[in-house]
Amino acid sequence: MTARPEIRISFAPGLHLFVPPRHRGAPAAHPTDGSSTLGHVVESLGVPLTEAGMLLVDGRPVPSSHVPGAGEDVEVRGVERPQRVPGAPLRFLLDVHLGTLARRLRLLGVDAAYESEDIGDPALAALSARERRVMLSRDRGLLRRRELWAGAYVYSDRPDDQLRDVLSRFAPALAPWTRCTACNGELGAADKDDVREHIERGTERTYDVFARCTACERVYWRGAHHARLEAIVDGALEEFGGGAAA
Repeated sequence: MTARPEIRISFAPGLHLFVPPRHRGAPAAHPTDGSSTLGHVVESLGVPLTEAGMLLVDGRPVPSSHVPGAGEDVEVRGVERPQRVPGAPLRFLLDVHLGTLARRLRLLGVDAAYESEDIGDPALAALSARERRVMLSRDRGLLRRRELWAGAYVYSDRPDDQLRDVLSRFAPALAPWTRCTACNGELGAADKDDVREHIERGTERTYDVFARCTACERVYWRGAHHARLEAIVDGALEEFGGGAAA
């Protein structure tokens, strides 16, 4: 039986969690069929193309559509940070498992749509494409869907680390306290008289400054949880500043 031709392929250390153990060190041999694209090869080894940065063949950058030939040396680098997403204002879409991250992004004024129910990968990918939103997910299968407009894998399962990961990767503009954490709508100042029917009597006596969502009309004030939220905001601003202009 004739052996299949091979390429040699290596992955950046940050991509090692996706690939089989034999591909986590020095370049390793991998069979090629002479017709599959390099993008297909990379994904077949476990790496969503959303996480692959520059692809090098024999030291030269190539597109993911490149068809590797026998004997080529392939290097798969990670995504450079901050990552720029061309062609649209930077907006995100998060799947059902990232609700806390969505609320924290909204707290910082970042446009973050969130599906609180599992509507399925095809519907999420279609929504990403229709609204030109970057899909954030820990589901590698979802991130491999071709109809996605753009996507990114969320590397941690801890909300603090997830937020730091997204902010460092995309450097969004931050505008804390301007977006509804419940529905992603924009907040506007509200007079106490206008929101009196939506708040408890004790809140009315204690607080004088209110904001209301222009979409769902939820009312906000500096209540008991404000110190905890302020710590999240202050930490993000200290580490990442105001972000790049959208």
